[in-house]
Amino acid sequence: MSGFFSAFSWVNMRFLMMGLGVTIQVAVVSIVLSFIIGSVLGVIRYVKIPYFSQIVGFIIDLIRNLPLLLIIFFTYFALPKVGIHFGVVTSTIFALTIFESAMLAEIIRSGILAVPKGQLEGALSNGLNFKQALWHIILPQAYKKMIPPIVSQFVSLIKDTSLATIIMLPEVTYRAQIVYAQEPSAIISMFCALAVIYFILNFIISKIGDLLDRRMTA
Repeated sequence: MSGFFSAFSWVNMRFLMMGLGVTIQVAVVSIVLSFIIGSVLGVIRYVKIPYFSQIVGFIIDLIRNLPLLLIIFFTYFALPKVGIHFGVVTSTIFALTIFESAMLAEIIRSGILAVPKGQLEGALSNGLNFKQALWHIILPQAYKKMIPPIVSQFVSLIKDTSLATIIMLPEVTYRAQIVYAQEPSAIISMFCALAVIYFILNFIISKIGDLLDRRMTA
């Protein structure tokens, strides 16, 4: 047991917290970008622009059916072959954003479709054009319905940052691997530390989502 607790030394914990900072940085940037891009793609699919919406839909379906790890590999190892070079952090953010945007696009499209058609018809009959009706009437109602699945997707994104250990992103999981590689007796301690860290992060995100859901549906 002494070996278990000795792994939680100040040096090791500080090392893990530095990795946690990278995890949070990557997750926050990816969440913001994927939410914006996913919203745009979801609206494009909803409005059914001839040919363009179908092409976007095909790309979204393609990305959604690919493993995230493959997208990370492609971003970090394949793109440099055609002259596009990203660092480890940028590659991870790029891959996560692409993958999560596709996931969120379908959630947002479904949320918009869940709004009764009478809401759009009523807005149009009151003098709003389609863009105004979509922005002021449809999307606000749709986002209220989408809070739980969107939050769930963000929780998945935070956990998915650990996949970037494969390209040596210095996030918390990668740093835990370094610790127990140097101290084999610390492997259980590091796994427990990771479990606690990810639980706290995702619990906070879930509670924020619950709070937003209650406020917006009140």
